[in-house]
Amino acid sequence: MALFAKGTSLLRGRDYLTGLRRPKRSFSIPIALNKRLRDVLSSALWLAPSFIGVAVFFIVPFIVVVYYSLIDSPMRGNFVFIDNFVNLFQNHAFMTAASNTLTFSLVAVPLAVVLSLLIALMLEARIPMKSYFRTFFLSPLMVPVASVVLIWQVLFHPNGAVNELIILFGASGIDWMQSEHSQFVVIVLFLWKNLGFNMILFMAALSNIPRELLETADVEGAGPIRKLLYIKLRYLSPTLLFVTILSLINSFKVFREIYLLTGDYPYGNLYMLQHFMNNIFRSLDYQRLASAAVVMTLVMVLIIAILFIAENRFGRDVEE
Repeated sequence: MALFAKGTSLLRGRDYLTGLRRPKRSFSIPIALNKRLRDVLSSALWLAPSFIGVAVFFIVPFIVVVYYSLIDSPMRGNFVFIDNFVNLFQNHAFMTAASNTLTFSLVAVPLAVVLSLLIALMLEARIPMKSYFRTFFLSPLMVPVASVVLIWQVLFHPNGAVNELIILFGASGIDWMQSEHSQFVVIVLFLWKNLGFNMILFMAALSNIPRELLETADVEGAGPIRKLLYIKLRYLSPTLLFVTILSLINSFKVFREIYLLTGDYPYGNLYMLQHFMNNIFRSLDYQRLASAAVVMTLVMVLIIAILFIAENRFGRDVEE
């Protein structure tokens, strides 16, 4: 019996007829695939909190907004498709707000991009008191919005400092915030607040342009304008895109300053889309509010897509 048991143990793992060892069956995942799977699971685990946050606070609310824009009311929930959008475009307040927002962005955003680029080019050159200029343009970044608004109220009040200066030269004062000049005041405020950060971005991009190209251009006799057009602007195209998008977003956020300066219902050419949406929200007109939000999102996506296409065409040879 013991001999039989011993023989059985000797044949364990072998073929009973030939006595040859049978190959072991392995169900293990290949090492490379196993490592790749672990990497994917580890990455997904680290990304999960951020993805959940984006989904809960951005993606899901936007889907709800799109749903609200297509129904007659949250209570009934009947689909009306584009009727809400038709009613929105027939609303005089919305068209006024959209026109004012478009006008402001078309003026303020190009000015913010061009002026900040010119300031960065100026500070890149060897000029005296460069650090003082840099501090002057960066100081608005450290000032809270409420303080900025207080400064502007002091300057552009009917009895403020600017009118006192105008009267000193023999002209009559202007009610800046209740006249056609009101949008000019807000554009100046927007530029003063945003030029510094845009300037820093351009200065960082200018420092990354290969010096060899600029030195070669100097040897070939290229002037400052040619170097700007054919070298610097091409290497600055990604930064130009980023600064333009950032300035565009900030132009939509100027509502804070306008609201603190003028309240719910400002002078005609300062009534922006954010005013319209804020007032509609107070009346709980969710369908009109959701339709305006969807239209605003589509316009922003279209503009940003056009900017990406332009940047891709303009800066393709630099990337290659």
